[in-house]
Parts: sequence; structure tokens; C-alpha cells
Amino acid sequence: QVQLVESGGGLVQAGGSLRLSCVASGFTFSIRPANWFRQAPGKQRELVAAANTDGTTTYADSVKGRFAISRDAVKNTVYLQMNSLKPEDTAVYYCNTDYLFRAYWGQGTQVTVSS
Repeated sequence: QVQLVESGGGLVQAGGSLRLSCVASGFTFSIRPANWFRQAPGKQRELVAAANTDGTTTYADSVKGRFAISRDAVKNTVYLQMNSLKPEDTAVYYCNTDYLFRAYWGQGTQVTVSS
């Protein structure tokens, strides 16, 4: 069945880096949209980065120049490289895609940035 599994979250000091991974199963991730969302306590879930099927990428203004989304088609995996992390990046990060007209989400991975 279709499944997304995130990993790579953790506790990091401000200015540090983390790389999140999202491993897909049950479909070919490289030909589907791949999105990273995040949700901080008390806030709405927001789109952080997107890898579109035409090869383009888009980013939220708050992460431009610091985050990078990429794909590994062989591993059926999408990554989110996060650099120069700030305390306001603290959130649960979710991987998302759509397949056969349905949205799929991973279970989320916690990222905590200390000041």
C-alpha cells in the first residue's frame, strides 16, 4: 500500500543543520509531487517546500536560501536539507504527496531548534 515514512528530525542548536528523509512505498515517488509541510504548536500546517513534477521547486519565503528539497529516484526518497536553523523552525515536519486523486501524509518528524 501507499506509505510515506519520515525520519531525520531531532534537537539542534540555532544555526545548525538537519536533513529530513521521506521514504515512499507503494508508488513511484519521482513522478509525483513531493511536499514538505510543518506544523508548530498552536499554528496551522504550512507548506515549506515543494518538488513539482516538472522539475521545479518552490519554497516558503521564511525558508528560502536555507532549505533545499531534493529527490533520489533510486531510493524512492525525498529529502529536505535544512541549514541555518532558527528557533522559529521548530515544528513537526510532514511529507506529503498525492496519488490516484488522494492525498497521503507521513507520520511526521519533530524538529526542535534551541536558541
